[in-house]
Amino acid sequence: MDHNAIENAAALIKRSKKTAALTGAGVSTESGIPDFRGKDGLWSRYDPFEYGTLGAFLNNPPKIWQMLAELLDVVDAKPNGGHLGLTSLEEMGLLAGIITQNIDSLHQKSGSINVVEFHGSMESFTCIDCGKKHLLQYVRETTLPPSCRSCGNILKPDIVFFDEMIPESVLQETQELLAGTELLLVAGTSCQVQPAARIPYQIYKSGGKIIEINLEPELNGLATVSLQGSFAAVMEKLVTQLNE
Repeated sequence: MDHNAIENAAALIKRSKKTAALTGAGVSTESGIPDFRGKDGLWSRYDPFEYGTLGAFLNNPPKIWQMLAELLDVVDAKPNGGHLGLTSLEEMGLLAGIITQNIDSLHQKSGSINVVEFHGSMESFTCIDCGKKHLLQYVRETTLPPSCRSCGNILKPDIVFFDEMIPESVLQETQELLAGTELLLVAGTSCQVQPAARIPYQIYKSGGKIIEINLEPELNGLATVSLQGSFAAVMEKLVTQLNE
């Protein structure tokens, strides 16, 4: 890992009046959660167009729950050093908040406070008929596919399927966090999934700077500094540098 790049990134963070982070699946792989698109990921075993749309869920909920049952385990994962590093930045007053595309709640488990779950979370579920919400513990204690305690209809996890719109409240939270942001940390994402993929371009076009943390550079032409390496290792070095 290039020490000069770490020093440059730390200097950018110290100078920034407001810094936010955008994270993707790559930040959770070190916690044992495979990237959805990786060779061991969910989409290597399930066709995303057959299983990953709301239309497919509404048409045949029991079928889609065969896949969703595997996702119940992601919330058992533990935060890694990278998650803890972002929490440290927030505690140091150097990070305003995190926008995550992940549904594993690992940022909150590591202690981060201001987290926008752009694609939702596997921690709660909503009845597709009456709208009653249920927590994960209820779903784990009942027979799959889970049914609503109030009306008996099927429950949908509070995650965003491919053909769903991002909730307006989430979009508003995102824009509130991005307002005035001078520096964006982009970690563990290739920024290919819309509309989250537009976030780095929004910051770039507004004159902000971008620090990329990925195993391989993905934001060529956008990133001011690219930190190549594992999320945990990079964040550990970055936090150490910021504390010097």
